[in-house]
Formats: sequence, structure tokens, C-alpha cells
Amino acid sequence: MKIAVSLLVLPLALSVSACGDTWGERAVTGGGIGAGTGLAIGAIAGWPLVAPVLVGTAVGAGIGAATTPKK
Repeated sequence: MKIAVSLLVLPLALSVSACGDTWGERAVTGGGIGAGTGLAIGAIAGWPLVAPVLVGTAVGAGIGAATTPKK
């Protein structure tokens, strides 16, 4: 059941990965997507959930902020 839910939630999270026009908006949405991805991976792998969520949040926020388009 966990795998089925994860397979449904992950594409939904990735579909909103480019939300935001400013540096802050992209960092926040990237952090949210990273947190969800970390949670899904941790749940599928059977790991404690805090560490994957924190790592996913940090990586997602960093990537979101770093990929802000220049205007």
C-alpha cells in the first residue's frame, strides 16, 4: 500500500516543481517538494522519516533557489 501511494504522490509533487518566479518562491516550493520526496523515499525504504525529510527539504530548497531564472 505504501508503494502505491508513493507512486501516485511523487508524480503529483514533481508536476508542481517549477512553481514560482522569484528566488524565495522557488526555494519554498522546492523545499516542499523535497520534503515530500524525502518522506516518500523514507517510507518506501522503511527508514525513520525525520532524516530523509530534512535532507529532501534542504536539497529541494537549494535547487529551487539555484534554478531561479535571470530576468
